[in-house]
Amino acid sequence: MPTKSSARWIDDGNNMVKVLKERGYNTDLQYAEDDIPNQLSQVENMVTKGAKALVIAAIDGTTLSDVLKQAKAKGITVIAYDRLIRGTPNVDYYATFDNFQVGVLQAESLVQGLGLKDGKGPFNIELFGGSPDDNNAYFFYNGAMSVLKPYIDSGKLVVVSGQMGMDKVATLRWDGATAQARMDNLLSAYY
Repeated sequence: MPTKSSARWIDDGNNMVKVLKERGYNTDLQYAEDDIPNQLSQVENMVTKGAKALVIAAIDGTTLSDVLKQAKAKGITVIAYDRLIRGTPNVDYYATFDNFQVGVLQAESLVQGLGLKDGKGPFNIELFGGSPDDNNAYFFYNGAMSVLKPYIDSGKLVVVSGQMGMDKVATLRWDGATAQARMDNLLSAYY
């Protein structure tokens, strides 16, 4: 798993271990603490120790191709969990959610909470996206924008900073402190 800084990853890891152990599998749950070299080392060690399968929630879906080539050569099954591992043919399975729909649901909650369908507004809004090295972040963002863009275009939602698009709103490693610093800068500059 990528980190223990989010309860989500802790819960996912613990739930996987529970289910796998109930089915008779040995497990080795490790967290990389959002450190790419650490995750690479963890995966390399698991390959060296003879793991039969790897379930990886990648920190950066583009950095694992060499170690996964080694895993494939040893016949190890590789499952990319939630975050797509790109740039390698050595991933056997990808287990994820409908990430576009997650973004849609997030945006619909905002629309409902603001009463936009009831004609309320305009409201100022600033957009934030997930980590640019996480493929899911683009699906979340695009799903949300499929709902929010008509309200932005009509002036019911106003992006005062004008910052739109993942190239401008992404938050590396989903880091809360980075997002807070960006928000502080936006408030100082535009509000």
